[in-house]
Amino acid sequence: MQFCRFMKKNDKKCMRPCIHSLRPAGFGKVWQSFKMKKIIFATGNQGKMKEIREIWGDSLLQGEEVEILSMKEAGIQTDIVEDGSSFTENAVIKAKAVAALVPDAIVMADDSGLEIDYLNKEPGIYSARYLGENTSYQIKNANLIERLSGVPEEKRTARFVCAIACALPDGRMLTELATIEGRIGYEERGKNGFGFDPIFMVPEYGVSTAELSEEEKNRISHRGKALRAMKEKLCSVL
Repeated sequence: MQFCRFMKKNDKKCMRPCIHSLRPAGFGKVWQSFKMKKIIFATGNQGKMKEIREIWGDSLLQGEEVEILSMKEAGIQTDIVEDGSSFTENAVIKAKAVAALVPDAIVMADDSGLEIDYLNKEPGIYSARYLGENTSYQIKNANLIERLSGVPEEKRTARFVCAIACALPDGRMLTELATIEGRIGYEERGKNGFGFDPIFMVPEYGVSTAELSEEEKNRISHRGKALRAMKEKLCSVL
């Protein structure tokens, strides 16, 4: 037996054996690709890439020197039509589209967004395109606060959702979905994070996700949860 090569040698949370006899068909091809020490993340969003590297970086780079690249950094240019009906479907669409261009690489993609219960879970899967892709989040946040004008605290419930899809060179697709529950605030608060963070309040902390430190946010966020779950899932197949 050997321990998962994605984890730190002394990381007790992930010190679980990968049993050779239980490795699925196609393992050799995946492992050969992993030896390329490259994982491409299908995004051009620098805020996401920053979080991904903070959450994955130390353990992935430990010993293996794995490099996590954005599409731009990998020299990949492609227009992806995200026409899925859920976060998971859109994440899979993006992962497949990029994997088709680099079939020997491990490709990951995420689709994430904000669901506000009072607004029938808007903006949902259209979060990035809400009010137009080029519209600033300051304008988007102000619009959502205005739409919730007069709505009491108990009805301002919302959540961030993150779906992660991982396309392996042998054709398998892994997926994970995670959320963080909260409420929409009455004004923007905080300068950390990005996107809708300044208006998303975390009741148990009494602050917005834009007021949390990077370490605190990554520990409880939807993306942090989904990425850690995907790391463990990859550990079980590589």
